[in-house]
Amino acid sequence: MHTAEQTTSSPTRSTIAATTATDRSRKLPLLALLALATAVFITSLTETLPAGLLPAMSGDLGVSESATGQTVTVYAIGTFLTAIPLTAATAGWRRKRLLLTSMAGFAVANTVTALSSNYVLTMAARAVAGVAAGLAWALLVGYARRMAPARLEGKAIAIAMAGIPVALSLGVPAGTFLGTALGWRVAFLAMTALTVVVLGWIATAVPDYPGRPRGARAPMLRVLKVPGVTPVLFVTTVFVLAHTVLYAYIATFLDRLGMGGSADLVLLAFGVASLVSIWFVGARIHRRLRALTVASTLLVAAAAAVFAVFSDVPALVYVAATLWGLGWGGVPTLLQTAAGQAGGESADAAQALLVTLWNVAMAAGGVVGGLLLDGLGHLSLPWSVLLLLVPVLAVVVGARAHGFPTRRADGAA
Repeated sequence: MHTAEQTTSSPTRSTIAATTATDRSRKLPLLALLALATAVFITSLTETLPAGLLPAMSGDLGVSESATGQTVTVYAIGTFLTAIPLTAATAGWRRKRLLLTSMAGFAVANTVTALSSNYVLTMAARAVAGVAAGLAWALLVGYARRMAPARLEGKAIAIAMAGIPVALSLGVPAGTFLGTALGWRVAFLAMTALTVVVLGWIATAVPDYPGRPRGARAPMLRVLKVPGVTPVLFVTTVFVLAHTVLYAYIATFLDRLGMGGSADLVLLAFGVASLVSIWFVGARIHRRLRALTVASTLLVAAAAAVFAVFSDVPALVYVAATLWGLGWGGVPTLLQTAAGQAGGESADAAQALLVTLWNVAMAAGGVVGGLLLDGLGHLSLPWSVLLLLVPVLAVVVGARAHGFPTRRADGAA
């Protein structure tokens, strides 16, 4: 009896040991992950690039700056209206084919945006870019996870999501500088050129994976019943809304402060701080997700308070931008990771909902920010950020059992 048990159990232990050893021997496919990071960079920069170019774009398109700010809104609308249905409709597609299709959409949309002199056509092109983003965002995090061994999934996601702070730290300031020096259209054409390069990079360096069989696809909204998912989605929606209310109009905000000529430098300070944040978060997210999320919320709130109270002191505007970047840089990684951990086996559905609500919040931020700017003036923007972050902090602190747990599921602190 004892011998039989040994015979039966030993291969199981051997198999587990072999699997663990294999997993530990695997390394991150950095070239492929950097291709994904560049794709994330393109999606993020395409969405936010108008923020640094609003005055020039509005003059060329013959509309107000608040109307031009809706180019961010319509992008987000295109994403949130299509992310869930398109993700469901393309669930069976090969992953590389789907990623290449979405990136080709960016190339077309940015080219039309660069060449258009018609506001309606520009808005239509931005909506198409938003649709492409809906496909890409729902795909990229899961793609990064599949390329990494289980023990390195968090780092793989952090590398892929690094495209966001890089877009903010280098892309938006560079796009603003390029738009100021050569015209805003050149900035969008540069995005097209970069997208063409990334298409070739993905085709040659990124592995392909099959889609999900039809029988394996569960209804996406069922994930809302999983403990912890709803708090993460609430925090995502309100945090992104708060951020976008100010960020979508940052060039106009700075112009009203008499710092319009320094917009690229202020954005650079924000972006460099974001890079520091993504590095710090990526190194500690595995054990400190809850504490890092609380710290991020407090840092962005502190930045909003400085913007609101000390905006007449240029040096403190740079301090506020730095605090903002330190707080915001790691937020996409934190929330994507929290959604994946809370969703468990339904992580893909949780990610699709997060993408949808993220862009609902961005669309709402563009609208609300425009209304505040026109109705109450530029200082109402940072005060609104501060007000919105109160419930964000409350939910993060309160979701200590699920969503933003005090301890990880494996019991680590």
